[in-house]
Amino acid sequence: MKTVNHWIGGKPVEGASGNYGPVYNPATGAQGTQVALASADEVDAAVAAAKEAYRTWGTSSLAARTAVLFKFRELVAAHRDEIAELITAEHGKVHADALGEVARGLEVIELACALPLQLKGELSTQVSTRVDVAAIRQSLGVVAGITPFNFPSMVPMWMFPIAIACGNTFVLKPSEKVPSSAYKLGELAAEAGLPDGVLNIVNGDKVAVDRLLEHPDIAAVSFVGSTPIARHIHTTATANGKRVQALGGAKNHMLVLPDADLELAADAAINAAYGSAGERCMAVSVVVAVGDTGDPLIEKITARAAELTIGPGDDPASEMGPLITKAHRDKVASYVTGAAAQGAEVVLDGTGFTVKGYEDGHWIGVSLLDKVTAEMDAYRDEIFGPVLCVVRTDTYEEAIELINSSRWGNGTAIFTRDGGAARRFQLEVEAGMVGVNVPIPVPVGYHSFGGWKESLFGDHHIYGNDGVHFYTRGKVVTTRWPDPADGGINLGFPSNH
Repeated sequence: MKTVNHWIGGKPVEGASGNYGPVYNPATGAQGTQVALASADEVDAAVAAAKEAYRTWGTSSLAARTAVLFKFRELVAAHRDEIAELITAEHGKVHADALGEVARGLEVIELACALPLQLKGELSTQVSTRVDVAAIRQSLGVVAGITPFNFPSMVPMWMFPIAIACGNTFVLKPSEKVPSSAYKLGELAAEAGLPDGVLNIVNGDKVAVDRLLEHPDIAAVSFVGSTPIARHIHTTATANGKRVQALGGAKNHMLVLPDADLELAADAAINAAYGSAGERCMAVSVVVAVGDTGDPLIEKITARAAELTIGPGDDPASEMGPLITKAHRDKVASYVTGAAAQGAEVVLDGTGFTVKGYEDGHWIGVSLLDKVTAEMDAYRDEIFGPVLCVVRTDTYEEAIELINSSRWGNGTAIFTRDGGAARRFQLEVEAGMVGVNVPIPVPVGYHSFGGWKESLFGDHHIYGNDGVHFYTRGKVVTTRWPDPADGGINLGFPSNH
């Protein structure tokens, strides 16, 4: 059986704890890999390697850092199919979706290659007689990232390229459910010339996470995952004096106004709700149909859903794959049956779906729930599966009140032909990312990703300018080079003239 170990100090390191976790192929339900689960001592070894590497990497030139990142970008692009295959084998998403994940990670590597632009600093000359003031940004030291199962290569690439370009060294703890693609990134970074210890990868569970959160040599922690864990990460790490960006869960609404192009809206709802089997924090999980849009929109979504091909991710014909684990599959199914019991109309029920020849896989079909209310569990909770709820409102005002009452504020979208309505929505809605006729408004690499309310804990979004600011700290340097004629003693308060 294949074993995924750790990557510490620029080389593979076998697990020493004696603890291993299973890694399943979601399409077959079979375990083909095991992953070493790090002890606290193994985490300490990774942090020590990063701390030692920081002594030279932290003072290296921007040119040296970006040269490595340019090469790393080339290698990731060249190996994108291999990385996507690893993602599909462990996550289950279809190959095209996995390739898209790698492409979005490459965007952030490209931003890291251009980081000298973000680190230029500021200079004010002659603020007082022969006095200049410079504002500069410097690295933090050793930083850590804890990443989720649903984007096993993209989210790590949202973190460590920016961090190391800023001069930090990095300890990555990927999800133990999908460890192989992150490990491959570590190998490619070494091949690109990244010095030993600058990027370290420790696989593990709560033991590893807790040690990272309390380790005195870690200056900052980045996290993407569920809201309860994000809250715990933020509370624990800040209590230990660390800077934290912790991105949590979501319940993303797509508002459809009566004037919208319903063909476009139906396509968008299918893509955003059922892509990657709904295992996205930016998935649309609620369509808010205003006025008389509900019936025709549901009719169009239903017709499109009937044509979806669900199957193994490595089958080119498949458009949607399985869920990550059997337990998660059962949990998602429980929301569909629960919604029916609470009064929702089940238009499509995917709970009994299976794939011939892959009966042991973690399969579920697409589900569509109509006449959902805000009191139902299917509306209140983050399902993280291919379940789309439709809530009907009479007016735009009711719809915006519904959306803004959510405890989450990650992403949202409006579908309309009315520019005034779209402008009003983008100003009034309480969410960190807004799409206008765009169902999944994930920002490009040079803007920052992050939500509001219980979708984000901490002050910084991820990547973009926020990412640069998170992984650096500001310093202001005031300099005076006296004229040779200056001198003498003056005990008065310095004056600005």
